[in-house]
Formats: sequence, structure tokens, C-alpha cells
Amino acid sequence: MAFESESFSLVETSARRELDAAPDVEALQAWRVAYLGRRGRITQILRSLADLPLEERRRLGAAANRLKADLAAAYGERCARLQEAHLARVIEGARLDVTLPGYPLPQGHLHPITQTLRDVLRCFENMGFQVVEGPEVEWDYYNFEALRIPLDHPARDMWATLWIDYERDGQRPMLLRTHTSPNQVRVMEQSQPPVRVVVPGKVYRFEATDPTHDWMHTQVEGLAVDEGISMADLKGTLAEFAHRIFGPERKVAFSCDYFPFVEPGMELRIDCFLCGGKGCRTCGHSGWIEILGAGMVHPEIIANVGWDPERHTGFAFGMGIERIAMLRHGIDDIRLFYANDLRFLQQF
Repeated sequence: MAFESESFSLVETSARRELDAAPDVEALQAWRVAYLGRRGRITQILRSLADLPLEERRRLGAAANRLKADLAAAYGERCARLQEAHLARVIEGARLDVTLPGYPLPQGHLHPITQTLRDVLRCFENMGFQVVEGPEVEWDYYNFEALRIPLDHPARDMWATLWIDYERDGQRPMLLRTHTSPNQVRVMEQSQPPVRVVVPGKVYRFEATDPTHDWMHTQVEGLAVDEGISMADLKGTLAEFAHRIFGPERKVAFSCDYFPFVEPGMELRIDCFLCGGKGCRTCGHSGWIEILGAGMVHPEIIANVGWDPERHTGFAFGMGIERIAMLRHGIDDIRLFYANDLRFLQQF
């Protein structure tokens, strides 16, 4: 019994002396491994009790466990004291100049599509257009029927539609809008001429993605209806838009195109800013880059909202903001805009 008490007393005395002498956290870690670790002295004592009789093993095991708990508590207190002493030295030795500015914090910025969209809207606002918005979940009537695209019209194949799982009279009249043109009818139903609006918003297509196509993108629809509006007004508006967005040195050209809701229809092109109109890969060796589609509002659409097509005429146009951004910044893959890669986004 004397030998046992002396053994525990010697271990505890040695452990506490070395613990009090530990100068830093690294030394404390070494002490913990030496005494409380899986191969430490306390663990060795506990393992050495396995061959003793049961009663003696219980008594000595309890004593060894108490010693282990006491040393663990002492270790925690010593750690706290060393950390407090370290913090006090840091505070005492550090100098703080309260007149210095704080550390700069990283700031975010607008997404490149948002930047381009705002530039486009600002351009048309300066020309007298008002910005309005419409629903992204749209009725078949506004998305197709009211725009002269009935159920059996082949032009519906131009828009790969995402239908909503909702049926009425055997049909599915609700969908995710495929373009922002439905707002032409919505605006005219709720207004009286003159009307000059641009409608931004997301549109959706059921199609595969590639460098120039995505299942979701942003469009801006424009509409102007008044007495005496002509094709010259449309061409002048779009030419001014192209010069403000792409630079006053850009050349513009118009060519015929087909859209069911305008007559006549056309597309706006600008001369390729990479090759100067000589022809390159970007412009398909044509020297021109297509920007948007446009045309004079079809008289049937004007008549369907209760206006007199003999008195009122108008023009409409629609553009993809991603395409505008790709051309402005020289980006060759539309998917980069929505890949959430900060290395790409931080460039804008």
C-alpha cells in the first residue's frame, strides 16, 4: 500500500511540476501526450492493473482515474492561463493608430447581364420610352393567339415551348413565356395611344444549350403606337440605339425577316467591329452581325385591342440581352453568364 501511494504521488508530483514549467502551448501539447495520451504514463498505469485481483484492480483503477481527471483539469487551467498571458502580451505590445482607415472590404457589383440590361433600358428611356413589366407565366392567348399565331400555325415551331401542367377544355393554355412580345397586347389593352414602352424580362425555351443558346435568357421588347408612325421612325430609333450601345462609328443595315406579329418584318445588323466589315469567323464572313428583330405592328393586332388600324400605326422590336452583352464584351459562350464562376464575373 505504501508503494502504491508513493507511485501515484510521484507521478502526480512530476506531472504537476512539468505542467507548471510549460512555457507555451506547444510544450503543453507535449505534456498532454506524455501523461494523458493513449501511450501516456496514466494510460500505462491503468493497463498495468489488468493482472491484479478484482478488488485491488477496482480500488487502484479508481485512484488512477481520479488522478487522470485531476491532471486533465489542471491541464485545462494551465492552457487558459497561457492563452490569457499571450493575449495580454499582444495587447500590451501592439500599437493601434485609430486615425488609420479600416481594412478595405471586397465589394460586389452588378451581373454583366444586369449591366447590359440597364444600359439598354436607359438608352430607350432617353428616347421617350417607358419601362413596364409583364408576367413570366403566361396564357397561350397572349403568347401566341393574340399575336397571330393560332394553335395550328407552323410559326409555333419557332418557339420551343415549356407548357404548364394545367388543362382547360382539353388544351394546355398556360406556359412559361417564350418571348416578351405578349406584353404588346397587354399594354395596348390597358392603354390608349400614344404608347411607347420597353418591356424587359426573362423568357424560356425548351431547347438544348450550346455556346449560342440557353433554355432561359433575357429579352427586351419595344412597342410604339401612335398616329403616323412609319418604318422611317423604326429605322431611326434602332439606328440610334445601335450607335449608343455599340458606338457612333458603327454602320447599320436592315434586311427582311419574318415574324407573325409584324408586317413587314426586318432585322437590324451592325458592321462587324472585329473585322470592320471585311468578313471573319465572328460575323460568318459576311461583314455584318445580327442584333435584333423588328417590324411594323400588324394591323390585325391593333384592331384586336379596339384601336383603329387606319388611324394608328406602330412598330415593335425584340432583342436578346445576352447576345448584346456577348457582342459588347467579346464573349463566345452564353453559358458563361450563368455558370456562377467568379473568375468570369469579376471581369465586369
